[in-house]
Amino acid sequence: MRENCTMWTDKQRGIRVSKEELLCKNACGYYGNPAWQGFCSKCWRERARPAAAPRQDARPSNDGTPPTFSKFEEKKNIEKGRRINTMRRLFWGSPSPPKPQESPESRANALKAFQSLEPGDFTGFLKILRSPSSQRLQSRCTAFLNTMEAYHALPVQKQSDLVQDFYQSFAEYFRGFPEVQVTQIMEHVEKLIMTRLHKWVFCHDSCDDEQKDLILQKRIRSLNWVTPQMLGVPFPDKNTSVTGDPFLPAITAIIEMDAKRAPQDKLACVSKCSQHVFEALSTSNSEPANADDFLSGLIYVVLKANPPRLHSNMQYVIRFGLPHSLMAGESGYYFTNLSCAETFIEKLDGPALNLSPEEFEGYMLGRRAPSAKNKRLQAASETQHLLEQLKDRQEKLDEGMDALNVQLQKWVQAVHSQLDETATQFFLVQKEITAQAELSQMVSSSAQDEKEPSLLALKDQQAGPKDTDC
Repeated sequence: MRENCTMWTDKQRGIRVSKEELLCKNACGYYGNPAWQGFCSKCWRERARPAAAPRQDARPSNDGTPPTFSKFEEKKNIEKGRRINTMRRLFWGSPSPPKPQESPESRANALKAFQSLEPGDFTGFLKILRSPSSQRLQSRCTAFLNTMEAYHALPVQKQSDLVQDFYQSFAEYFRGFPEVQVTQIMEHVEKLIMTRLHKWVFCHDSCDDEQKDLILQKRIRSLNWVTPQMLGVPFPDKNTSVTGDPFLPAITAIIEMDAKRAPQDKLACVSKCSQHVFEALSTSNSEPANADDFLSGLIYVVLKANPPRLHSNMQYVIRFGLPHSLMAGESGYYFTNLSCAETFIEKLDGPALNLSPEEFEGYMLGRRAPSAKNKRLQAASETQHLLEQLKDRQEKLDEGMDALNVQLQKWVQAVHSQLDETATQFFLVQKEITAQAELSQMVSSSAQDEKEPSLLALKDQQAGPKDTDC
């Protein structure tokens, strides 16, 4: 389908692509891209640039080391002087720009502040850039942004070259830093610059990105009949962790890419989408998904999502993103596979889906639908999945009923026990009350009996003297 990314299909596993086919055709060890005709960004720019205008490299040669922004050991003085003068005239308006005064102490303070910057702390980066010690760097950024906005009508490829040159010249300020720190700082610089320039350079009038977006979207809509089975996607037959389409998180992530402005944020959406694809594929079996399954799954996600302005977003990342993000690492691998997926969709034909040309044309014209066999298999798979879900729900319901019965029996026993205890206590209290009443009655009767003789004796005493007097 393209020179360095030949893809074919297999009835068992679907789309195949080897890692070697993803690499640069120039055998430099970095990932290639269909937008660069199979080359990496460095090799492509070297080929595209005229022989009389050699360009400085922004990374080392193929020695196994990661990409770098370090300064070249050999500088071509004449060409570099011409390019520097051109950049100066572009940024400053005169061949001899006023040199900002920067004392060694101020530079040391600025470098110390950048060294203490935490990874991913973009707010902290802005605070350091606006500090007095970083006034020179802030002035360079401001001058570059103002110039790019003033010359926004330049061809988009020229603007891409200017941005890449700015990245390289800005990184030279930190040439004494470790490569990891320089990369982190340059990611902040990219976000600062491209968030501001996005409205000027994205889907530029000098290119045909918008037309290609419309063609690609129409192409994807015409392929809405493609099933996971046709692509060889190992679609999970059983999914107990999520309901519905397991690729939905990946679809959502790839759609979010259009809402981002910085190339690294768009690339982060691609990485997030790819990771969700691997997670969805891992639910199909106990074995980890391989590269073939991943590419098939990614193509399926793109067909299902039909991401807005996919071609423009990818070209934006290619033109204005940091080179190291696309040439190596996970982000480079994921982005290269997305480029392969786009190319596959653009040139998709019958043999790629194990269909004859007549069958493929029938599907495209709407005269055919996926075969009854595929429909029956899919329906059987869905029915089996539904039955397994119902079985699991029934088992959980039975377990819940058993647990409820046990709890109900315990509750009844507890109620009976409380009733028996209450009845016993009531009987004892009633017996005690009766005993106290009888005792009180006995005491009262005894007191009455003792009182009566005393009264009689008192009466006799009172009556005795009267009889004597008589």
